[in-house]
Amino acid sequence: MLILMIGDIIGQPGRQAVYKFLPDLRQQYELGMIIANAENAAGGFGLTSVIARELTEAGIDVLTSGNHIWAQKEIIPYLDSELPILRPLNYPPGVPGRGYIITRQIMVVSLMGRTFMRELDCPFRAMDKLVAEIEPKPPVIIVDFHAEATSEKMAMGRYLDGRVSAVLGTHTHVGTIDAQILPQGTAYVTDIGMTGPMNSIIGDETESVIQRFLTGMPHRLSVGKGKPIFNAIMVEVAEDSGRAINIERICWQMEK
Repeated sequence: MLILMIGDIIGQPGRQAVYKFLPDLRQQYELGMIIANAENAAGGFGLTSVIARELTEAGIDVLTSGNHIWAQKEIIPYLDSELPILRPLNYPPGVPGRGYIITRQIMVVSLMGRTFMRELDCPFRAMDKLVAEIEPKPPVIIVDFHAEATSEKMAMGRYLDGRVSAVLGTHTHVGTIDAQILPQGTAYVTDIGMTGPMNSIIGDETESVIQRFLTGMPHRLSVGKGKPIFNAIMVEVAEDSGRAINIERICWQMEK
Protein backbone atom coordinates (compact mmCIF):
# COMPACT_ATOMS: atom_id res chain seq x y z
CA MET A 1 0.00 0.00 0.00
CA LEU A 2 1.23 3.50 -0.88
CA ILE A 3 0.35 6.40 1.40
CA LEU A 4 1.00 10.04 0.45
CA MET A 5 1.40 12.75 3.08
CA ILE A 6 1.48 16.36 1.80
CA GLY A 7 3.44 18.94 3.82
CA ASP A 8 1.79 22.04 5.31
CA ILE A 9 -0.43 23.63 2.63
CA ILE A 10 0.14 27.41 2.68
CA GLY A 11 -2.67 29.60 1.36
CA GLN A 12 -3.76 29.82 -2.25
CA PRO A 13 -0.32 28.99 -3.73
CA GLY A 14 -0.26 25.76 -1.74
CA ARG A 15 -3.76 24.84 -2.82
CA GLN A 16 -2.84 25.54 -6.45
CA ALA A 17 0.10 23.15 -6.17
CA VAL A 18 -2.18 20.46 -4.73
CA TYR A 19 -4.70 20.87 -7.53
CA LYS A 20 -1.88 20.81 -10.11
CA PHE A 21 0.14 17.82 -8.92
CA LEU A 22 -2.27 15.54 -7.09
CA PRO A 23 -4.06 14.24 -10.21
CA ASP A 24 -0.69 13.25 -11.73
CA LEU A 25 0.32 11.43 -8.56
CA ARG A 26 -2.98 9.60 -8.37
CA GLN A 27 -2.62 8.55 -12.00
CA GLN A 28 1.02 7.50 -11.63
CA TYR A 29 0.62 5.60 -8.36
CA GLU A 30 -2.14 3.50 -6.86
CA LEU A 31 -2.41 5.50 -3.64
CA GLY A 32 -4.23 3.85 -0.78
CA MET A 33 -4.47 7.04 1.26
CA ILE A 34 -3.77 10.76 0.76
CA ILE A 35 -3.21 12.90 3.86
CA ALA A 36 -2.35 16.61 4.07
CA ASN A 37 -1.62 19.08 6.84
CA ALA A 38 -4.08 21.90 6.13
CA GLU A 39 -3.87 24.19 9.16
CA ASN A 40 -2.41 27.02 7.04
CA ALA A 41 -4.53 26.51 3.93
CA ALA A 42 -6.78 29.55 4.49
CA GLY A 43 -4.72 32.66 3.78
CA GLY A 44 -1.72 31.07 5.47
CA PHE A 45 -3.42 30.87 8.84
CA GLY A 46 -6.10 28.34 9.73
CA LEU A 47 -8.65 26.38 7.74
CA THR A 48 -12.22 27.09 6.61
CA SER A 49 -14.99 24.62 5.87
CA VAL A 50 -15.12 25.73 2.22
CA ILE A 51 -11.41 25.10 1.71
CA ALA A 52 -11.61 21.81 3.61
CA ARG A 53 -14.33 20.62 1.22
CA GLU A 54 -12.33 21.78 -1.81
CA LEU A 55 -9.28 19.84 -0.64
CA THR A 56 -11.25 16.66 0.00
CA GLU A 57 -12.98 17.00 -3.37
CA ALA A 58 -9.49 17.24 -4.90
CA GLY A 59 -8.77 13.77 -3.52
CA ILE A 60 -7.32 14.29 -0.04
CA ASP A 61 -8.73 11.71 2.37
CA VAL A 62 -7.68 13.17 5.74
CA LEU A 63 -6.74 16.73 6.78
CA THR A 64 -4.42 17.01 9.76
CA SER A 65 -3.53 20.19 11.65
CA GLY A 66 -1.66 21.67 14.61
CA ASN A 67 -1.47 24.86 16.63
CA HIS A 68 -3.26 26.99 14.01
CA ILE A 69 -6.40 24.86 13.73
CA TRP A 70 -8.33 27.40 15.86
CA ALA A 71 -7.26 30.46 13.82
CA GLN A 72 -10.44 30.50 11.71
CA LYS A 73 -13.21 30.28 14.28
CA GLU A 74 -15.84 29.14 11.78
CA ILE A 75 -14.08 25.79 11.41
CA ILE A 76 -14.70 24.77 15.02
CA PRO A 77 -18.23 23.32 14.55
CA TYR A 78 -16.96 21.32 11.56
CA LEU A 79 -14.33 19.54 13.65
CA ASP A 80 -17.10 17.21 14.85
CA SER A 81 -18.76 16.90 11.43
CA GLU A 82 -18.37 14.40 8.61
CA LEU A 83 -15.42 16.36 7.24
CA PRO A 84 -12.22 14.33 7.85
CA ILE A 85 -10.41 17.07 9.80
CA LEU A 86 -8.19 16.27 12.77
CA ARG A 87 -6.97 18.51 15.57
CA PRO A 88 -4.04 17.33 17.70
CA LEU A 89 -4.83 14.27 19.80
CA ASN A 90 -3.12 15.63 22.93
CA TYR A 91 -5.47 18.56 23.57
CA PRO A 92 -7.27 18.17 26.91
CA PRO A 93 -10.59 16.27 27.16
CA GLY A 94 -13.64 18.28 26.12
CA VAL A 95 -11.95 20.19 23.31
CA PRO A 96 -13.96 20.10 20.05
CA GLY A 97 -12.93 17.67 17.36
CA ARG A 98 -10.98 14.43 17.29
CA GLY A 99 -7.31 13.55 17.21
CA TYR A 100 -7.50 10.44 15.05
CA ILE A 101 -9.64 8.84 12.40
CA ILE A 102 -9.85 5.29 11.08
CA THR A 103 -10.74 4.84 7.43
CA ARG A 104 -9.95 2.08 4.92
CA GLN A 105 -8.38 0.12 7.80
CA ILE A 106 -5.81 2.90 8.26
CA MET A 107 -5.58 5.04 11.39
CA VAL A 108 -4.33 8.60 10.92
CA VAL A 109 -3.29 10.50 14.05
CA SER A 110 -2.65 14.23 14.45
CA LEU A 111 -0.23 14.94 17.30
CA MET A 112 1.44 18.14 18.51
CA GLY A 113 4.76 18.68 20.25
CA ARG A 114 5.33 20.84 23.33
CA THR A 115 8.91 22.10 23.03
CA PHE A 116 8.81 25.82 22.07
CA MET A 117 5.05 25.43 21.60
CA ARG A 118 1.90 25.40 23.74
CA GLU A 119 1.91 23.29 26.89
CA LEU A 120 -0.56 20.57 25.99
CA ASP A 121 -0.92 17.06 27.37
CA CYS A 122 2.12 14.85 26.83
CA PRO A 123 2.12 13.63 23.18
CA PHE A 124 4.13 10.53 24.08
CA ARG A 125 1.65 9.37 26.72
CA ALA A 126 -1.30 10.36 24.52
CA MET A 127 -0.01 7.98 21.85
CA ASP A 128 0.66 5.26 24.44
CA LYS A 129 -2.95 5.48 25.57
CA LEU A 130 -4.38 5.47 22.05
CA VAL A 131 -2.30 2.52 20.83
CA ALA A 132 -3.07 0.53 23.98
CA GLU A 133 -6.81 1.16 24.04
CA ILE A 134 -7.96 1.24 20.41
CA GLU A 135 -9.82 -1.95 19.47
CA PRO A 136 -9.60 -3.35 16.95
CA LYS A 137 -6.25 -1.73 16.20
CA PRO A 138 -5.64 -1.19 12.48
CA PRO A 139 -2.29 -2.56 11.28
CA VAL A 140 -1.44 0.68 9.47
CA ILE A 141 -1.04 3.79 11.66
CA ILE A 142 0.23 7.10 10.27
CA VAL A 143 1.21 9.89 12.70
CA ASP A 144 1.53 13.56 11.69
CA PHE A 145 3.76 14.96 14.46
CA HIS A 146 3.38 18.73 14.32
CA ALA A 147 6.32 20.01 16.34
CA GLU A 148 9.03 22.68 16.42
CA ALA A 149 12.06 20.91 17.87
CA THR A 150 13.87 18.37 15.73
CA SER A 151 14.94 16.51 18.87
CA GLU A 152 11.33 16.07 20.02
CA LYS A 153 10.34 14.80 16.57
CA MET A 154 13.22 12.35 16.45
CA ALA A 155 12.44 11.17 19.97
CA MET A 156 8.84 10.50 18.95
CA GLY A 157 9.97 8.54 15.91
CA ARG A 158 12.22 6.33 18.03
CA TYR A 159 9.61 6.02 20.78
CA LEU A 160 6.96 4.75 18.37
CA ASP A 161 9.31 2.67 16.21
CA GLY A 162 7.68 -0.69 15.61
CA ARG A 163 4.32 0.42 17.02
CA VAL A 164 3.17 2.63 14.12
CA SER A 165 3.78 2.60 10.38
CA ALA A 166 5.08 6.17 10.03
CA VAL A 167 5.93 9.28 12.05
CA LEU A 168 6.00 12.22 9.65
CA GLY A 169 6.98 15.66 10.91
CA THR A 170 5.25 18.92 10.00
CA HIS A 171 5.16 22.55 11.22
CA THR A 172 8.59 24.02 10.43
CA HIS A 173 7.86 24.19 6.67
CA VAL A 174 11.48 23.30 5.82
CA GLY A 175 11.92 19.80 4.46
CA THR A 176 14.65 17.64 6.00
CA ILE A 177 16.86 15.05 4.30
CA ASP A 178 16.54 12.31 6.94
CA ALA A 179 13.72 10.23 5.45
CA GLN A 180 14.40 6.68 6.62
CA ILE A 181 13.01 3.38 7.86
CA LEU A 182 13.78 3.03 11.56
CA PRO A 183 15.13 -0.31 12.91
CA GLN A 184 11.74 -1.72 13.96
CA GLY A 185 9.96 -0.83 10.70
CA THR A 186 8.56 2.69 11.17
CA ALA A 187 9.00 5.23 8.37
CA TYR A 188 10.29 8.57 9.65
CA VAL A 189 11.11 12.10 8.49
CA THR A 190 11.71 15.12 10.72
CA ASP A 191 9.80 17.50 8.44
CA ILE A 192 8.01 16.98 5.14
CA GLY A 193 8.32 20.66 4.20
CA MET A 194 5.61 22.97 2.92
CA THR A 195 3.37 23.07 -0.10
CA GLY A 196 3.24 26.77 -0.85
CA PRO A 197 5.11 29.74 -2.33
CA MET A 198 8.79 29.10 -2.90
CA ASN A 199 9.65 32.83 -2.96
CA SER A 200 8.86 33.34 0.71
CA ILE A 201 10.07 32.80 4.25
CA ILE A 202 8.36 29.57 5.35
CA GLY A 203 5.35 30.63 3.28
CA ASP A 204 5.11 34.28 4.35
CA GLU A 205 5.87 37.35 2.26
CA THR A 206 9.62 37.95 2.50
CA GLU A 207 9.88 41.69 3.16
CA SER A 208 7.35 41.66 6.00
CA VAL A 209 9.24 38.89 7.80
CA ILE A 210 12.58 40.67 7.34
CA GLN A 211 11.10 43.87 8.78
CA ARG A 212 10.01 41.97 11.86
CA PHE A 213 13.59 40.85 12.42
CA LEU A 214 15.09 44.27 11.68
CA THR A 215 12.74 46.32 13.84
CA GLY A 216 11.36 43.98 16.47
CA MET A 217 7.98 45.52 15.66
CA PRO A 218 4.90 43.51 14.68
CA HIS A 219 4.15 43.50 10.97
CA ARG A 220 1.15 42.02 9.30
CA LEU A 221 2.19 38.87 7.47
CA SER A 222 0.68 37.75 4.20
CA VAL A 223 1.23 34.67 2.07
CA GLY A 224 4.24 34.88 -0.25
CA LYS A 225 3.98 34.96 -4.00
CA GLY A 226 5.74 33.32 -6.90
CA LYS A 227 6.25 29.70 -7.91
CA PRO A 228 4.45 27.22 -5.66
CA ILE A 229 6.39 24.20 -4.49
CA PHE A 230 4.86 20.81 -3.64
CA ASN A 231 6.50 18.84 -0.84
CA ALA A 232 5.24 15.40 0.15
CA ILE A 233 6.37 12.05 1.48
CA MET A 234 5.26 8.74 0.02
CA VAL A 235 5.43 5.70 2.28
CA GLU A 236 4.98 2.11 1.19
CA VAL A 237 3.66 -0.13 3.95
CA ALA A 238 2.80 -3.82 4.24
CA GLU A 239 -0.97 -4.00 4.71
CA ASP A 240 -0.85 -7.07 6.94
CA SER A 241 1.88 -6.04 9.38
CA GLY A 242 1.82 -2.27 9.00
CA ARG A 243 5.61 -2.19 8.70
CA ALA A 244 7.08 0.40 6.36
CA ILE A 245 8.85 -0.96 3.29
CA ASN A 246 10.00 2.27 1.65
CA ILE A 247 9.90 6.04 2.12
CA GLU A 248 10.37 8.55 -0.68
CA ARG A 249 10.50 12.35 -0.74
CA ILE A 250 8.61 14.26 -3.45
CA CYS A 251 9.58 17.86 -4.21
CA TRP A 252 8.05 19.41 -7.31
CA GLN A 253 7.87 23.02 -8.51
CA MET A 254 5.22 24.65 -10.64
CA GLU A 255 6.55 26.52 -13.63
CA LYS A 256 4.83 29.75 -12.58
